[in-house]
Amino acid sequence: MFHFETHQLELFEAIILGFALAGVVASTFQMLTHKPLSFKMLSNKGSYSVAFLPLLAISAPVIILRNSARGRRFEKRSVHMVAISTIIACFWSMAFGKLAMNIILG
Repeated sequence: MFHFETHQLELFEAIILGFALAGVVASTFQMLTHKPLSFKMLSNKGSYSVAFLPLLAISAPVIILRNSARGRRFEKRSVHMVAISTIIACFWSMAFGKLAMNIILG
């Protein structure tokens, strides 16, 4: 049987909250604009790329995992690359989830 320390449970909750918030932001954007968020939006000219930065920063874990799954399926990327991108997405989600928890809980 696993015994989680309080700190470990808090980090797990932060990962879950980070992914949930990222999914909400990405889904809301897609619902409103009928196109998914993408890192390609940073290549826009002018102030549009700056305006998309907060959205991309929040929803990055979802975008990373979506791109990773599509890369594995369509481009035949290795399982190692999928694992590395999943780890990056989890750390990003944990960081954003921890920030959100600090803001919510004070």
